[in-house]
Amino acid sequence: MNYGQDLGAIARKIIDSIVYMVLGTADETGRPWVSPVYFASEKYREFYWMSSPDVTHSRNIVLRPQVSIVIFDSRVPVGTGQAVYMSAVAEEITVVELDRGIEIYNGRFQNPAGHGVLIIKPEDVQSPAPYRLYRAAALEHWILDPTSRPDHRIPVTI
Repeated sequence: MNYGQDLGAIARKIIDSIVYMVLGTADETGRPWVSPVYFASEKYREFYWMSSPDVTHSRNIVLRPQVSIVIFDSRVPVGTGQAVYMSAVAEEITVVELDRGIEIYNGRFQNPAGHGVLIIKPEDVQSPAPYRLYRAAALEHWILDPTSRPDHRIPVTI
């Protein structure tokens, strides 16, 4: 179907303009858990956030790294929203990848403090600090089909 627009551009605009993503995880029994987290992305495929390893979503990732993500603007009128949905695999960043991850996380904004974002250093996300840096690698992206009612998701290439 020809949509007459770049659907990937819709997804990129949402990811660029929203600062929180909803991370969906599940425990070993399949019990779901969702958490909003501030994120930074690399090429719309890697999503980085900082969390405590002791919180539910971080513990779930250790047990079951398959996650879902949705990024959306909750301020728009009902019925006019658009979102990016993703399936991904998540993990805590290893020491080997830490510098790159921190660079991406810190580099989202030219003025992070103006957005309430603290610049992190390696010691902020390594033991004994209370936080770690995580990454989700997106496997697939979808948006809502702009021509469909009711809402149906369609795959997009970003």
